[in-house]
Amino acid sequence: MTDASEPEIQRTPPWATLVATFFGIGRLRPGPGTWGSAAAVLLWAALAHALAPSLRTSIAIALGVLVTLVGIPAATLVARGAGTKDPQFVVIDEVAGQLVTLVAVPLAWKSFLAGFILFRVFDIVKPPPVRQLEALPEGVGIVLDDVAAGLYALGIVHLLLHFGLLM
Repeated sequence: MTDASEPEIQRTPPWATLVATFFGIGRLRPGPGTWGSAAAVLLWAALAHALAPSLRTSIAIALGVLVTLVGIPAATLVARGAGTKDPQFVVIDEVAGQLVTLVAVPLAWKSFLAGFILFRVFDIVKPPPVRQLEALPEGVGIVLDDVAAGLYALGIVHLLLHFGLLM
């Protein structure tokens, strides 16, 4: 018999843990979010190099949407299982935000480095409305604040590209 005042701990499905931790990368220390972002950049770089240039932007968008849509329920289940609002080891949100940052970015180390740094800064600083999105319930709040940080970083990277400050 359980006490009604105790939170109910739920068993987390293995698929949700794999997705939410991005196949265990969220368990790396220090800075699991940074590891998740770095993994997303490296994997996107490898995939993008294998794709025809005409497909890169649409596939980057599709991957960002897919990771977001799968990441929300995974983050929800893992957060419930951990009994915390936003566990640090959940990094699928960083993966989604980093993928958004890299949409239509040239395959060049300077562009990738700028996108990585800018995303991490916006994810940590959380300018409005990024911070407010954290208040959304469960996985929606966990993931969408990082997607918004990714949109900020995407905009700045493209401004830098437009003005010839990157390439």
